[in-house]
Amino acid sequence: MPIDRFINERKNVWQRLEELLQLLDRMTLRKLHREEVRELGRIYRRTASDLAIARAESRDPRLVNYLNSLVIRAHGRIYRADGDWLPRAGRFFTHDFPQTFRRTWRYTATAFAVFIVFTAVAFFGTRHDPEFSEFAGISPFFRETVINHRTHWWEQLNEANQIGSTAIFTNNIRVTFYAFALGAVFGLGTLYVLAFNGASFGAIIALTYRAGFGNDLLLGFVISHGVIELTCIFIAGGAGLLIGTALLMPGNLSRGDALKSRGMEAVRLIVGCIPLLVVAGIIEGFISPQPIPSVIKIGIGVLTGITLYSYLFLAGREVTSEQK
Repeated sequence: MPIDRFINERKNVWQRLEELLQLLDRMTLRKLHREEVRELGRIYRRTASDLAIARAESRDPRLVNYLNSLVIRAHGRIYRADGDWLPRAGRFFTHDFPQTFRRTWRYTATAFAVFIVFTAVAFFGTRHDPEFSEFAGISPFFRETVINHRTHWWEQLNEANQIGSTAIFTNNIRVTFYAFALGAVFGLGTLYVLAFNGASFGAIIALTYRAGFGNDLLLGFVISHGVIELTCIFIAGGAGLLIGTALLMPGNLSRGDALKSRGMEAVRLIVGCIPLLVVAGIIEGFISPQPIPSVIKIGIGVLTGITLYSYLFLAGREVTSEQK
């Protein structure tokens, strides 16, 4: 293609890129309209391609230098905005995470259903026969030496709150990660983690009620941190099921494309759970084992539950409305 024709066909695109860059001199990338952001990315890639053509076919150094300068400016503005991590993090937690939760709520609800079914089965089975708890992974030694002696084992956290809180946080992260990561085994690993943890929870609650101190455990310890902690497990389970269904039921997409799309949703869910797990770990390590009235701990559980679910169901809705 003659160089004059090449310039005439492309110059409007280059001028438009200059206009957008001039806008970015007066504002941040985040304040551009959504269509302008898409246009910026599109014409930046096209101009970078034009620069490669000009370098290969043109002997005009002015054209090459002009396009090179334009591409460098655009690259700097685009990726400098990406490095502005604080606003990005803020937007993630105020908009992206709760919006993703609402888009994928059916997967979270499925994870909750699996957990609660196995909790109920283990609870009623163990209430009828304490040896049933062994099917839920509760050892006879724990049942005989801890439960039957009405030992409040969770109160040992009071002896070293900082260490206990760290251990709890680590365990919560591990369970959450397993529920998510094992979704790669076509969702079966996620289902196993949910079923096992649900059954263990139900069996322990049943054993403590049989021994006569179930309220001490459920209302005096679990309730204050349990709403956040269990919600994170359900969300992580939903994220794992997103991965599993992308592999098993990709729909009209290829498995690779479905995994990429749903995988990004799943990662957002897991990242959003991290600060929630920190809060749950702090409450479980510093507040739940304390010898304070159960009514206060119930109040903490109710308050954290209302706050958490108000956030998950309401945050970022103004952006969702604009998109619609």
